[in-house]
Amino acid sequence: MKPRITLAETTLPDGTVLGLHEHDGRRYLQHGTNQLAGPVTRVSERELGRIGCAPFKPVRQPKVWIVGMGLGEILAGAMESLLQKRATFHIAEAWPVVVKWHREFISESAALTDSRVEIHSDPGPEGLHAFAGELHAVLIHADTSPLWNKEKGLHENTRWLAAVHGALQPGGLLAVASSRPVPDIERKLSRAGFETVRHEIDATPNARRPRRHFLWLARKGKSED
Repeated sequence: MKPRITLAETTLPDGTVLGLHEHDGRRYLQHGTNQLAGPVTRVSERELGRIGCAPFKPVRQPKVWIVGMGLGEILAGAMESLLQKRATFHIAEAWPVVVKWHREFISESAALTDSRVEIHSDPGPEGLHAFAGELHAVLIHADTSPLWNKEKGLHENTRWLAAVHGALQPGGLLAVASSRPVPDIERKLSRAGFETVRHEIDATPNARRPRRHFLWLARKGKSED
């Protein structure tokens, strides 16, 4: 059995431990006992970025907000759909150490090498207030995004959902992925003013027993285009 290698580890301000690990050539982030971005979420993260941005392929200057840098899979999926040179990918990463680890251990990271990427430190409502009516898509993965008040994810917070609605253009899309069902999410999205459809993602395409992850696409009204 190949050993787990700890590439880097740090204690966060709240006393919890965040680590970057590698096993059998595959990297993953772990927060306490919970594995965040890594092999388990890689496929659904990539699909979240790809599907969430696909409607905006014709847009000349698409603007995308991604919650959390993770290991760069959501960004990779978004860039797969949006090839425009004047696209902007805003990554809201609450933990500065993750940016540092990308520099030190993930040399291929597009988050640091692509000029279309801008990194922000506040993924919460205040961070979105600067983009009133500007964004085309907001992407968040429930398994890899920061918790709100250490209990629920941002995608379950009504204040954050309202901020997303305000930051999106008419016809803009909030895409939420998760490895498990999220209770009441469709009702909360409806109350926040979104029209929502649910999809399922095969997170283990080569496995005998596929593992299904969930993807909610929530649209703000109708596009003006």
